[in-house]
Amino acid sequence: MTAGTRGGYAKGRAKRTEILDQAMALFGEAGYRGASLRVIATRCGISHPGLLHHFPTKEALLLAVLQRRDDVDDEWLALGVTRGVDHLRRLVDLAELNAKRRGIVELFSVVAAEATSPDHPAHAYFEARYRTSVANTERAYAQAREAGELRDGVEPASAAQQFIALMDGLQIQWLISDCTTDMAGVLRAHVQAQLTVRF
Repeated sequence: MTAGTRGGYAKGRAKRTEILDQAMALFGEAGYRGASLRVIATRCGISHPGLLHHFPTKEALLLAVLQRRDDVDDEWLALGVTRGVDHLRRLVDLAELNAKRRGIVELFSVVAAEATSPDHPAHAYFEARYRTSVANTERAYAQAREAGELRDGVEPASAAQQFIALMDGLQIQWLISDCTTDMAGVLRAHVQAQLTVRF
């Protein structure tokens, strides 16, 4: 591979990253249906066909944006493999991290609401994502119970659904309150009430 070819690949990767960043911002502002590929291309300083060279369809771009968000979060969550209460603590830490990423929270909240429609291109993505999120959180609660750290009467399955619902609902409150809602604090208090150990 020549130096020129490597430079071309690097430029292509940089432009692709810029497109994803601009798309993430616009999807968060206008939603998937309200966002225009032409506007994203203009924000990136390229032509509409130039954008289509990287992402041939709007659906492909949306799914790439969502995957990028998940990759960043998964990499962060995987820092030091966690189980039980430690995993729940890591999820609360993620809410704290999200408080510094308004654009990502807007994107997730807007597109998740749109994707409740079965014909939305991200419907299957969110369906799988919620299934995985609830299952992983249920596993953490079950591990906490095995360690004797979960209060009597707290069932891992329902506790996991409550946690994910609370986490997502707090994101909407946080956006509407102009980022003043303490998402991590509310989640931390919720989990603490379910445990026999200090959270």
